[in-house]
Amino acid sequence: MSDKKWYVIRAVSGQEAKIKDYIMGEITRMGYEKLVEDILVPTEKVVQIRNGKKISKERTYFPGYIMIKANLSGEIPHIIKSVTNVIGFLGETKGGDPVPLRPSEVNRMLGKVDELALATEHVAIPYTVGENIKVIDGPFNGFTGAIEKVNEEKRKLEVMVKIFGRKTPLELSYMQVEKL
Repeated sequence: MSDKKWYVIRAVSGQEAKIKDYIMGEITRMGYEKLVEDILVPTEKVVQIRNGKKISKERTYFPGYIMIKANLSGEIPHIIKSVTNVIGFLGETKGGDPVPLRPSEVNRMLGKVDELALATEHVAIPYTVGENIKVIDGPFNGFTGAIEKVNEEKRKLEVMVKIFGRKTPLELSYMQVEKL
């Protein structure tokens, strides 16, 4: 049984990766790396569509939180807390010790991390119902219309297009249209 437990460090949002690297650096510099098993910043891949191109970005899943598996004895909590942009540990009382996560919480968070790693890229839908778009691909290239429905599961849009003066519904993928 390891004497290392999972804790959550509260940090300034948006700086998680930098802070994580800095904490590792400090712990290594002080010679405590045997006491720290893992430091994680849970992230998820988010795909956005910009100008018709897929852009994959990593987004922090729990902004402002860094998970650390360590034996927080001796100097370690002080080293971590002295790092710039670290606010403290989650669940600690003033002057008290950091509170470790319960195994169920750890499994839930780590399960989420694994699930996010395995999850297929999730495209953030940049379109809303009622928005006017232009078809940029397929047989109706060049036509314009209004979005009637957004189908997230099938990743399709139902668009009303005027063809020969008549409104005609089309089912198009996100990649086949662009905002007007």
